[in-house]
Amino acid sequence: MEPIQSKAAQGRVADAPSGHWAYRALPRWLWPYAQLARWDRPIGWQLLLWPCWWSAALAASAYPRPTDPLLTLLPAPWYLLLFLIGAIAMRGAGCTYNDIVDEDIDNQVERTRSRPLPAGKVTRKQAWVFVVIQALVGLVVLLQFNSFAIPLGIASLAVIAIYPFMKRFTNWPQFVLGLAFSWGALMGWAVEFGDLDGPAIMLYIGSILWVIGYDTIYAHQDKEDDAIVGVRSTARLFGDNTKIWLVGLYGGALICFAIAFASAQAPVPALAGLIAAGAHMARQIAVLDIDNPDQCLRLFRSNNQVGWLIFLGLIGGSLWVALKPLV
Repeated sequence: MEPIQSKAAQGRVADAPSGHWAYRALPRWLWPYAQLARWDRPIGWQLLLWPCWWSAALAASAYPRPTDPLLTLLPAPWYLLLFLIGAIAMRGAGCTYNDIVDEDIDNQVERTRSRPLPAGKVTRKQAWVFVVIQALVGLVVLLQFNSFAIPLGIASLAVIAIYPFMKRFTNWPQFVLGLAFSWGALMGWAVEFGDLDGPAIMLYIGSILWVIGYDTIYAHQDKEDDAIVGVRSTARLFGDNTKIWLVGLYGGALICFAIAFASAQAPVPALAGLIAAGAHMARQIAVLDIDNPDQCLRLFRSNNQVGWLIFLGLIGGSLWVALKPLV
């Protein structure tokens, strides 16, 4: 079991699981970079990936006809792979950049002072080089797409650049995070059609609400330290009313997703995924204890299941369209 990292010792960061493959497989000199990129905490790139995959699946199954071959109704595996690589690379680049900006704050928060920069395991110059390397990987991925999707993807960098500063000026940094983490909801559609239409916009808005909701749960872990340091968040803003806000945020997200599906004429069985996701969200709200940091982290991570449910619902809808004439 790796010790919690500090200035005196190398180890894992406080919110990473002990025995993770990154610590078992990588040489120790690479541990700080794995921590900067959050390879030891994959939930971030998973949550960044889901809007991409939802959008790709929705675009592939949009406006279906009974005569469409199954493969044309499913998202292209090549695009899904590119989105996967891009999500890992850009989440890593964004987190590394965020750690550079927040080094002083991270040093004052119990959960984050074990990160590589405040723990002195990597220099700021090394961290900046790592940002560039990861961003170049993301650029290579982006260049595989069409001429509309490429500048659209580049435009997301403006949101990524301002996000780390928002917690200093607004109680709604989770909204800005939602703008960044939901960008894939636009990308999947743009890659398929070479433009943006109503379904992609509604999927994007719904994803923003979902991100605000789950990141509010996440932010409750640090609310006491944040209050001391002066960091703002929706967790501090909502306080004891968090569950009421989550009902509105998660409920609004599901409504937007349903409108996106209907606008794209997604097959009706795709709604089964939304219903299952809604049940999962409702359970999160029902059991949430905002004063239990460990539970907040578990519930935050469980949103990966929400991603799977919505995605598999869309895939199931496509299968239904292709197989129904055979039944």
